[in-house]
Amino acid sequence: MSGHSKWATTKHKKAVIDARRAKSFAKLIKNIEVAAKLGGADLGGNPTLYDAVQKAKKTSVPNDNIDRAIKRGAGIGGEAVEYQNITYEGYGPSGVALMIEVLTDNKNRAAAEVRTALTRNGGTLADPGSVAYNFTRKGVIVVSGEGTTEDDVMMAALEAGAEEIEPHAQGFEVITDPSNMVETRKALQEAGLDYESADVEFVPNLKVEIDADTARKVFRLIDALEDSDDVQSVYSNFDLTAEVQAELENDDE
Repeated sequence: MSGHSKWATTKHKKAVIDARRAKSFAKLIKNIEVAAKLGGADLGGNPTLYDAVQKAKKTSVPNDNIDRAIKRGAGIGGEAVEYQNITYEGYGPSGVALMIEVLTDNKNRAAAEVRTALTRNGGTLADPGSVAYNFTRKGVIVVSGEGTTEDDVMMAALEAGAEEIEPHAQGFEVITDPSNMVETRKALQEAGLDYESADVEFVPNLKVEIDADTARKVFRLIDALEDSDDVQSVYSNFDLTAEVQAELENDDE
């Protein structure tokens, strides 16, 4: 889930991540399979697969699971995978915009699960195009903040053509044009900066501040969507003030 707001620093976010490790593993494995199917099993020649593997390793997915996923995706050993990419648009409580990325082998099941999660949690499915204009596809690289300063990240990333640097729970978020993401990621690596993940995401063009009560409702909705094995990522345009973040952190104490 990404709202591209400082809410990623809250304890709630960490609790959600910790509680969903098993589901996270399955979704990361699926990404590896698709990347290997589209670009082959060679990490050196398939940057999408390289980034998918890196993200899985950072999430502690076992190497054996990663290797089997690469082979399945690439069709090595007779196994094969067939997934369909679908993006649903929706609205959450108070009209918060949602982009829901799905990777599924059963379109009807995925559509039913997304619709059910929305309607049961104060959301609605939107017509194609009615929400997407609020977002732009961007490359998003999360750089570890351990032993790293914002100046270090800026020096390496901006020279490679990155557009902006933002604070993130794990350190810093580097925003770039999707076509420039691999080059920027390599520049960060060459500068000795460790990165947690590199993905093409839906980044909101304009964020909307919400209060704590609305935030709780939005989080419940996103949690319900992410409970589906087919839902890979949920993006939103909400933003939280420091005061609202503090109130939400108190909920977890």
